Amino acid sequence: MKKIAVLPGDGIGPEVIGQARKALETVADKHDIELKFSCHAIGACSIDKYGVPITEETIKACLNADAVLLGAIGDPKYDNDPSAKIRPEQGLLTLRKELGLYANIRPVRCSDFMVDKTPLKPEMLKGVDLVIYRELIGGIYFGKKEKSDDFASDLCKYHDFEIDRIAKQAFITAQQRRKKLTLVDKANVLETSRLWRSRIQEMSKDFPDVQVDYLYVDNAAMQLIINPAQFDVILTENMFGDILSDEASVLAGSLGLLPSASIGTATSLFEPSHGSYPQVANLDKANPAATILSAAMLLDHLGYPDAGTDIREAVDWCIQHQFTTEDINDTNPVSCGMMGDMVAVRISEEEHVQPNKVNRETFYI
Repeated sequence: MKKIAVLPGDGIGPEVIGQARKALETVADKHDIELKFSCHAIGACSIDKYGVPITEETIKACLNADAVLLGAIGDPKYDNDPSAKIRPEQGLLTLRKELGLYANIRPVRCSDFMVDKTPLKPEMLKGVDLVIYRELIGGIYFGKKEKSDDFASDLCKYHDFEIDRIAKQAFITAQQRRKKLTLVDKANVLETSRLWRSRIQEMSKDFPDVQVDYLYVDNAAMQLIINPAQFDVILTENMFGDILSDEASVLAGSLGLLPSASIGTATSLFEPSHGSYPQVANLDKANPAATILSAAMLLDHLGYPDAGTDIREAVDWCIQHQFTTEDINDTNPVSCGMMGDMVAVRISEEEHVQPNKVNRETFYI
C-alpha cells in the first residue's frame, strides 16, 4: 500500500485535485494498486483555519507519505497586501525545505493537437520535447532577507553540494533522452552563476556522452521562443527556473497542461505548474490536465510506469477529441469535472469510448 498525502490548497486547487484523484483511483483499480489518501490544508485555507500557512500536522503527514499531491496555493487578499506578514506561499516554501525538495522537474511537450493553440508558428514547434530541471530550495528565494523603510535585500547563495545533487539528476536524464544538457545562468555578472558553471564543467567529465551547452538567462528566454526544439534538458537555479518554466508553458499551448515533480530527500511532491487561478475558482472551468499528468508522474515515481502511461494516454485522447476546458477549447469546451470523467472512462474502458457517441451535455456514451 502506498500512502498519498493530498494538499488541495487554494483557488482551483480542490477542483483539479478532485479530478486527479479520480484518475488515480481509476487506474489503481485497473492495475490492482493499493493507494491510501489523506487530505490536509496548506496555503490561504490553512491561514484562515489555523492562522499559519502550514501546520506541523500537515508537515508530519507529508513526511510519512510515499508521495504528496498538491493542488495550488495563493489568494488575492494576500497577493494584494504587501504588508501581510503571513502569506500562503510561505507554506509551500516551508514544505519544500522540510521535505528537502531540491529538484523541480517540468516536462514540456507540444502535442500535434495543440499546435494551433500556441502563439508561435507551427513550424517552430516541430520536435519540441524538453524537460526543465530547476533547483528548488536554494538561491534568492531562501536567502537572508532584510528590509527597512528605504532599503530591502534578498541574499542569493549556493553551496556546491546543492548544485551537484540536482545536476547529477539532470545529467542522468539527459543520458536517457537525447544526450544534451543546457545550463542556464548569468555567469557574466553573478558569482553564484560562476559557481554553477564551474561545477557543471567538472561534473560533465563523468558524463562524456552528454553534450553540454551554456546560455545566459536572457538569451535562453529568447531561444525558448525562437528555437525551442534545440533544447533537451535545461538545468538552472531557482529563480531563473521559476521564470523560464512558466515561459515554456507557451510551447505546450496552456499552463494548464504542464505537470511537475519535486524530488526530495524525504519524499517527493507532485503538482501542476499553474497557480491558484482564483478568477475561475468554483466555476468548474479549470483545466485539470496538469494535475492529472502530475499524478501520472507520481505513479512513475512510485514504480508504476504502466499506470502512469495509461493516464497520459487518456489525457492525450481527451485533447485529440477536444474534451478539454475553455482555456484550450473556446468553441465547444467541457467542464473541469467532465474532462476528469472522460479521462477516467478512457482509462477504464479504452476500447469502448467513441468520441462521436458522447453527449457533452449529459455525459453518457
